[in-house]
Amino acid sequence: MSRPSVVVLDYGSGNVRSAVRALERVGADVALTADRAEAADADGLVVPGVGAFAACVSGLRSVRGDQIVDRRLAGGRPVLGICVGMQVLFDRGVEHGVESQGLGEWPGTVERLAATPLPHMGWNTVDTLPDSSLFDGLHGARFYFVHSYAVRRWEMAPPQRLRPPVVSWTAHGGDRFVAAVENGPLSATQFHPEKSGDAGATLLETWVRGLAA
Repeated sequence: MSRPSVVVLDYGSGNVRSAVRALERVGADVALTADRAEAADADGLVVPGVGAFAACVSGLRSVRGDQIVDRRLAGGRPVLGICVGMQVLFDRGVEHGVESQGLGEWPGTVERLAATPLPHMGWNTVDTLPDSSLFDGLHGARFYFVHSYAVRRWEMAPPQRLRPPVVSWTAHGGDRFVAAVENGPLSATQFHPEKSGDAGATLLETWVRGLAA
């Protein structure tokens, strides 16, 4: 049986080699590239992200990553966003009073956490739901977060006649925020599964295994 093909989208978001290695370890054939045809045709696409929301959106648009994501989702082809790669999937981000437009796959605003200390750097458990696929067998597991901004309100109304998104939450300093979303072919995590030890490896393995389904 062939290994699922995964493209980690290379748009200058920083060091993404750990994501490539983690995906390879759980059974994927991984390419780090901005080639549109390769990214569109792979079994799975990973959108990484570190740093500022606006810079990541600009980098994505420079390689037409927004179009790649749209094309894949229109065809029901899986996409996984990680950290700021999750944040840019929302409508907008607000940093230092400056608003930037995201990819608009989900309504909502990425904003600074009302918590101390910041950045939020460390391990958190995630409040998962029974119908989560990504967190199957991972109830109570801890994942590694590094960020100061997040989505603090889920604004998407339950769709009619369709399975609603599965939204998982966590909190830092008393401030609750979205930790992960599963919405058909589009999934995303605020934490870094590639830096989350065995739990993160299990989550990535679940996602990769689903590419062959």
